[in-house]
Amino acid sequence: MHTPPLVRRLSGWSPVRSAARRLAYGALVAGLLAPAAAPLGAQSSDRRPTVAVLPFENGALKNNAEFAPLSKGMAEMLITAMAGNPGVRVVERDRLQKLIDEQNLGSGDRVDKETAVRLGKLVGAHHMLTGSFVIDPKQRMRIVVRSVNTETSEIEYAESVMGKADDLLELVDQLGTKLNAGMKLPAMPIRLSKSTPGAPGAPAVAALATEAPKGGNQFRATMLVSRALEKQDKGDTQGAIALYKSALEEYPNFERAKTLLASAERGPAPATP
Repeated sequence: MHTPPLVRRLSGWSPVRSAARRLAYGALVAGLLAPAAAPLGAQSSDRRPTVAVLPFENGALKNNAEFAPLSKGMAEMLITAMAGNPGVRVVERDRLQKLIDEQNLGSGDRVDKETAVRLGKLVGAHHMLTGSFVIDPKQRMRIVVRSVNTETSEIEYAESVMGKADDLLELVDQLGTKLNAGMKLPAMPIRLSKSTPGAPGAPAVAALATEAPKGGNQFRATMLVSRALEKQDKGDTQGAIALYKSALEEYPNFERAKTLLASAERGPAPATP
């Protein structure tokens, strides 16, 4: 671009200084974009559809504040259910939570479609799942989830399940299976039952990789895990560990609680140089 002589004299312009400024500006822009671009580059070879789950909207009809932590817990449980499908890449909850905190969005608040699309694009997700739950005074629960396509900005699918709050993990497993089918994601893995007739390798009923076992109170255990996630997000790791242990005392076969406890006790991975 031609620079008039008068401007050159007034600004002290020179070809060397101008080139240096351009190089410095380019380095600055590259530095700002690098953190955002790096994950996308790492994902470029992974062609699986990517799903992210936002915190659920709390629609409890009674004692609403008491159930507030469940917004994060429900998202974590659905992420676990969706991650049982190896044909899908699922964004980790804490990664999305950091972005939500940066955007000053409160957990449990309603997220509109436009915000869901924007957040989805920032984490490289093709499908953003937004959900809500309602618990009535009789401890019956209804969970509703909508999938927003981040490319078209349209709600592409909606699904719901209903049942006793005490069977919460089983409800989430059902929801994950329905979402995989309804969103036309890659087929779920095939699980073989010991009672399945036929030769080895014969297909059985498709199920999530981690089936919710019987025994214990699933709802109370999930509430404890939900409170642990809140503490962990605030940096209170020891408080989170205590709550994870309480969840396992309530429901010893809670596999996700075991994983989260082990991760909290291990601590964050050391930063790469």
